[in-house]
Amino acid sequence: MSKPIKKYLTEFLEHLEIEKNRSSKTVQNYDFYLRRFLDWLGNGKSPGAITAEQIRKYRLWLNRLVDVHGEPLKKNTQNYHLIALRSFLKYLAKRDVNTLAPEKIELMKMPDREVSFLEGSDLNKMLEAPLTNLETKNNNAESSKNLTGSTILIAYRDKAILELFFSTGLRVSELVSLKKENINLKKDEFTITGKGRKTRVVFLSEQARHWIQKYLTTRHDFNPYLFVSHDKRTTQEKSTKDTPLTPRSMQRIVAKYARMAGITKSVTPHMLRHSYATDLLQNGADIRSVQAMLGHSSITTTQIYTHVTDKELLNIHKKFHGKKREND
Repeated sequence: MSKPIKKYLTEFLEHLEIEKNRSSKTVQNYDFYLRRFLDWLGNGKSPGAITAEQIRKYRLWLNRLVDVHGEPLKKNTQNYHLIALRSFLKYLAKRDVNTLAPEKIELMKMPDREVSFLEGSDLNKMLEAPLTNLETKNNNAESSKNLTGSTILIAYRDKAILELFFSTGLRVSELVSLKKENINLKKDEFTITGKGRKTRVVFLSEQARHWIQKYLTTRHDFNPYLFVSHDKRTTQEKSTKDTPLTPRSMQRIVAKYARMAGITKSVTPHMLRHSYATDLLQNGADIRSVQAMLGHSSITTTQIYTHVTDKELLNIHKKFHGKKREND
């Protein structure tokens, strides 16, 4: 007789951690999604109780489920539940446990994601905003006074942050975790460990390398992190331990300079990541290369940028199609 499903769940989560080398966060998410399913199905049931009809009913239940705010589950969140369940069934199938075939679960079709990005003058203005702001402060300062060291240091730091975002397409979580030892400024590249503990190589532009060097040369602290707070109150509060800027602080910095650049839409660090990918594609990079540079495990994720390749295809069509007919 087959064991109850909950017994297999523990083994599956251990399999994710050890054989699949998934991050603790991923294992935690799978645990949550699958326990929700088992609570709905009944923990004492055997794997054979998972049928196509039961999955249909579960999907209906998920679609009608509301959160603590009374809002229904987002469609992509519902898909995360199904992805976890499909992965669990695949594990059971490999162990020859009698249950529903994983391919019987189809994911909900999602609408195409709209990608928001910056380009042209908006992008240039934003990248220059820290220096423009510094120059404005200098011009407004009394002739007998110079700008404080922390004001200059913060401007250099923020300039380096924006240039590094655009040069590498790093996720905000990846950028805040960088330490000074992670980057060799004598080289044009460095290795980052990203989502799912996957490593990839990212590349430094001349501007990013220059401003990181200028920022680090101006710093006189021993904090090992690449980007840190220079606010006096924050520095005093954290004097006992070395900490980086938080993701929230990074978001505020990006939003601040977007406003200074006169950009009316909301700008986030992830939008700079989109801008990085869009810039590569518009300048002729192939989508597989962009996938590798972004650290996407699946090309499907990178295909949100097809709006760019579609535009380039249109330009190629206009340039090369029907030329003989025009000459006839």
